[in-house]
Amino acid sequence: MKLLMIYTEHFAYRTADKSLEAAPEIEDEGRVEHALTGLIHAEAADEDEASRVETKLVKNLKWAARKNDTQRIILHSFSHLAETKASAAFTKAMLDRAEERLKGAGYEVSQTPFGYFLDLDLRAPGKSTARIFVSF
Repeated sequence: MKLLMIYTEHFAYRTADKSLEAAPEIEDEGRVEHALTGLIHAEAADEDEASRVETKLVKNLKWAARKNDTQRIILHSFSHLAETKASAAFTKAMLDRAEERLKGAGYEVSQTPFGYFLDLDLRAPGKSTARIFVSF
């Protein structure tokens, strides 16, 4: 798992190009203020350790959200951080489970549309806790 976390003062997106044939046809856009954005790359090896990887993902997101004094978390599948990637089905199911766990812990959580390249507009402050990368 590769996880790039960016605290964003604002994060906005709009669907651009569909990247996954099985994804539903949608046009979507959204905007979230003062949120931790998790750019998440599930690797092929993560499928063998799903429970451990999911737990570490949730713990890291909660930790970084606390460091940035926010209760809002955005989950964004971003399969550009490593050479291998997990299956789309595994990645989507893991994101859904992580979302439920974070909501259960009191966080306001959203996911960007899965299977799409997005037009992004974000603003991140220049402080050390605003950009954190972890690999596990």
